[in-house]
Amino acid sequence: MTSILMVCLGNICRSPLAHGILESKLPKDLFYIDSAGTANYHVGDAPDYRSIAVAKANGIDISKQQARQFKVTDFDAFDHVYVMDQSNFDNVIKLARHTNDIAKVKLILEIDNSIKDKKVPDPYYGNISDFHDVFNLLNTTCKLLANQLQTN
Repeated sequence: MTSILMVCLGNICRSPLAHGILESKLPKDLFYIDSAGTANYHVGDAPDYRSIAVAKANGIDISKQQARQFKVTDFDAFDHVYVMDQSNFDNVIKLARHTNDIAKVKLILEIDNSIKDKKVPDPYYGNISDFHDVFNLLNTTCKLLANQLQTN
């Protein structure tokens, strides 16, 4: 089974959306998807209500997810670690023990060569339209990622 971890700062906005979106596009018997945050601000919390609403409007239920903090053992548990921005990347890489750990970590938007800015914007301080924009960006990217994962 291939395991994939989505990572953002607090694990309540972007990574839960990426988690739910990618999970909806891959067979559950072949892929395990989870998400985490680099910070511990929201450990144990459900995703932001706006992420839940936007996902639900698109037929995806992320309401049962619980925020957790990224830990070093995630390098052992996951084959791929996709981060939402450079800050998340840097924070995850700081915990890497060796080059094998580092090789697992990628900016999620690197999958789409048509996107110049490789940062998934954090919608937390925005409004619901920002969450829709993030959903659409991640949905497009996760389609590409799902295709790539199933053909490799």
